[in-house]
Amino acid sequence: MRGLRTPTVCLIAALVLSGCMGRTAPVAVGPAPGLDSMAYAGPAPMAAAYAEPGPAGDGYHLGPGDKLRVVIYGQEGLTNTYVLDATGAITLPLIGSVPARGRTPAGLASEITAKLRNGYIREPSVAVEIEAYRPFFILGEVQAPGQYPYVPNMTVESAVAIAGGFSPRAKRDAVTLTHTDASGSGRFVVPLGTPIGPGDTVFVSERWF
Repeated sequence: MRGLRTPTVCLIAALVLSGCMGRTAPVAVGPAPGLDSMAYAGPAPMAAAYAEPGPAGDGYHLGPGDKLRVVIYGQEGLTNTYVLDATGAITLPLIGSVPARGRTPAGLASEITAKLRNGYIREPSVAVEIEAYRPFFILGEVQAPGQYPYVPNMTVESAVAIAGGFSPRAKRDAVTLTHTDASGSGRFVVPLGTPIGPGDTVFVSERWF
């Protein structure tokens, strides 16, 4: 009996091992590379991954080129208009340079308030308003590519219209949008109805037939 038991155990072990080896682990498969991916040396994310820009106001994150109205109540000499420089900062009297990039208007107002309270004004009251947004860019197969002022609630389609419309060689069903927000920067292939934000870049590619 003992002699028969050993081959039986070996046979069962072999069957179990063969069954395990026959199973394959899940494999993540990305989208097949298209013309856009070849042009940009890497597959573009799917449009579903694109986070639409939120409404302007306190939830908006500031960036270089934004024009702000900084109001310091009771201090007319300190109230003024400022443009974020290339580093994303503004320079105010008394307190000097204040980093603004990535902050919300409300967050920047709190930072200015804290700096003014530190030895300059006893109880400062500060408001930050967006006077003009940083521009957007549209490139590629449009009639007049370039930089244009951003207007709230813009879409890719309205950006194309501002740039004079598509050129005769343009691919018109989707474009590539480079979008930056608080979480970082990304490039997406999106339909024409997609909202855009300040500082975004729209690229209209050439159709291949």
